[in-house]
Amino acid sequence: MSGPHDDVLSIGELSRRTRASVRSIRHYEQSGLLDAARTSTGHRRFTADDVETVRRIRLLLDGGLSLAVIAKVLPCFADEGATLDACVAEYLRDHLHTVQERIAHLDRQRESITRLQQLVSA
Repeated sequence: MSGPHDDVLSIGELSRRTRASVRSIRHYEQSGLLDAARTSTGHRRFTADDVETVRRIRLLLDGGLSLAVIAKVLPCFADEGATLDACVAEYLRDHLHTVQERIAHLDRQRESITRLQQLVSA
């Protein structure tokens, strides 16, 4: 009986299943986020678990987390339930704080630019 872990994927198939570019997948591997098996000729081989990992990476990237933070968060997904929630929540809380600080800084910049425009057009 075959299971989801028996499915061996090439980098191209992983790319198709996750809609991540081959280049991105290679970058994730080089960053230590993925651990691909290699054939005797050096071709990468991935599993169904890697499909989920790449999907998580992309979701976290879309949320604005850096690869460095994602590397810390990904192991949380190996744990179940409350452990995952607590682990990810801490990083998300920190990231949200950083984003809010950036927004405040950009708001101040916008106000400064608006004042400068008024001075220039006066």
